[in-house]
Amino acid sequence: MKPANGYAPNTSLADLADWLRGRRDVVILTHEKPDGDALGSTLALARALAKVGMPGERRVELWYWAPWPHWAKALVAPTPARFFDRESPPENREPDGVLVVDTGSWSQVEHAAGWLKPRAAHTAIVDHHRQGDPEIADRRCIDVSWAAAAQPAADLCRLLLRLGSIAQLPREVADPLYLGVATDTGWFRHSNLTAAVLRVAADLIEAGADHVALYQTTEQQDRPERLALMARALSSLALHHQGRIATMSLSREDLARSGAVAGDTGGLVDLPATIASVRVSVLLTEQEPKAGQGPMTKLSLRSKGGEGTIDVNAVAGLLGGGGHTGAAGARVALTLDQARARVVELLGAALARGTSA
Repeated sequence: MKPANGYAPNTSLADLADWLRGRRDVVILTHEKPDGDALGSTLALARALAKVGMPGERRVELWYWAPWPHWAKALVAPTPARFFDRESPPENREPDGVLVVDTGSWSQVEHAAGWLKPRAAHTAIVDHHRQGDPEIADRRCIDVSWAAAAQPAADLCRLLLRLGSIAQLPREVADPLYLGVATDTGWFRHSNLTAAVLRVAADLIEAGADHVALYQTTEQQDRPERLALMARALSSLALHHQGRIATMSLSREDLARSGAVAGDTGGLVDLPATIASVRVSVLLTEQEPKAGQGPMTKLSLRSKGGEGTIDVNAVAGLLGGGGHTGAAGARVALTLDQARARVVELLGAALARGTSA
């Protein structure tokens, strides 16, 4: 179904590959707080595009905004990249192509929004989310059936390099793509897992992607501070609606006292899903308020798959956010307590209606 605001595809991966081949200076960016899929898909595309044509013929640069996982910079190196905190990109940077991956929402590219707005004619989107703002880019390749942005990115890399199969991709391209499909499916555990994405993963393994090394890089490199933050999150665990809704909350003080950073919250929302009765888990994280503004809370929602799945994308949409049926998020101008009460109310109503995917 086409979204009411027009956030829909208007080009193909093949046409996008042709367009990218004609660019000589390309910036590739993704949503703020990039996860494994955002990092992996953008990195692979940058590496593939840099291989098109003669060496040095094309400039390709990655842009990322904080917070990012502590392993991100090591993963990306030595591919040219800029890591921004809260600053906007330089106004005098004038590429002839911009590729936005794994998002198409102004709210997720907030610090780049002013720079992007006058450049829509030279911008393309590759995304798998339902919500977005079509005015970001004149070219949009969107399919909500993709389990991860790395899924179409793998095919786009293949097209860029004029290969017959994803299995023929160079290992330095296959590795980050595998990271993307693996992490966005919860290492092949989540309800967005499909036969199609498993075929992509198999091709990437054949191309040389190292499953064990990538898993160790992202899942077995935690700092003690993240475990301290995890303990604080678990200590806040509360169950609602006969144990079917689980919430955890983290204040800014929790992050400070644990020594953790915002990037350490990744994956914590999945912890309550191990409880048998839980259908939806929610992590609420207090945000630093902007100057002159009131409280702000970030919500991350995860829904278990299977019979009776609750569509958390629909619930997040009521809060001004979005995502996927099984994973979504939003930011609300409420305190932690207010945000918890509101999301529990909305999820309770969804349970009562039997709202499902």
